[in-house]
Amino acid sequence: MSSPLIYGCMTIGGSWDDTPPDAGTVDRARTAVRTALDAGITDFDHADIYANGKSEAVFGELLAEDPRLAGRIRLQTKCGVRLPGNTAASGAPVHYRLDRDTIRAGLEGSLRRLRVDSVERLMLHRPDPLADPHEVADALDELRKEGLIRSVGLSNMSTLQVAHYQQLLATPVTALQLELSLRHRGFVEQQILANHPEGAQHSFPEGVLEYCTANGIEVQAWGALARGLYTGAPIPPEDQHAAATAETVQRVADAHGVSGEAVVLAWLMRHPGGIRPVLGTTDPRRIAACAESVALAPRLGHEDWYALLTAARGAPVP
Repeated sequence: MSSPLIYGCMTIGGSWDDTPPDAGTVDRARTAVRTALDAGITDFDHADIYANGKSEAVFGELLAEDPRLAGRIRLQTKCGVRLPGNTAASGAPVHYRLDRDTIRAGLEGSLRRLRVDSVERLMLHRPDPLADPHEVADALDELRKEGLIRSVGLSNMSTLQVAHYQQLLATPVTALQLELSLRHRGFVEQQILANHPEGAQHSFPEGVLEYCTANGIEVQAWGALARGLYTGAPIPPEDQHAAATAETVQRVADAHGVSGEAVVLAWLMRHPGGIRPVLGTTDPRRIAACAESVALAPRLGHEDWYALLTAARGAPVP
């Protein structure tokens, strides 16, 4: 059985410029991917913008090295974010674009770099306010009919946006990717602060996890490790909540004999929404540490889960 964890390939391509990836970059990527596979991770997350397309290109090189690898994994990639000097002209502003031609060109570029004929899922990276949803749906359905994708994913979208695309598309909407972590915990605050004055302080899309659960849409968490804030990254001196949370994470980790990374991810996975964390590290030790979360999640008790929540929010639940 494959792991519920997803390996995020944003950093495997090296620098975000036109410098070709060197042998060291490819070696680090190879080691990271092999470590993820050894941990049972078979889903790999890409986007056309990552490292100016080099993350996909490096992954494509790994697939070319080992043709058997393609049969062991599932790939998803994203399109729609236009960065100057990357997916847009150098003088352009950062913007989002989801017209028919851009969606197709984005996917076709990803397929070339990845050296594959299709991907499991194409995700719309950000909502484009100027996009015609009917045109978007038609473009995605065409790609599925051509066998280039098997399903659609959405990223950084609201409950109503997800429902709208699900209504328009013949192609299944199978995943929604959002920033979720012990640090970015609006999905929990939105639940516990219903009918509470503090609820207005949180902008997380109301009911989106419940909608996804009811409609068979998996929820993927980007930024799941909170950039290492609770597991060794420097903590700003003024951020007392983060310091207290890091201490609580370590206490729970010691009690269970696991890494801090495992605790941070298990906190997400313990939620009944079926959250799938996306890992963004290339450090083999951290990848292996994250893999411990799969066994920990069902064993993480209520008191530990709420102790972590209380530390992160800096106050008890109401």
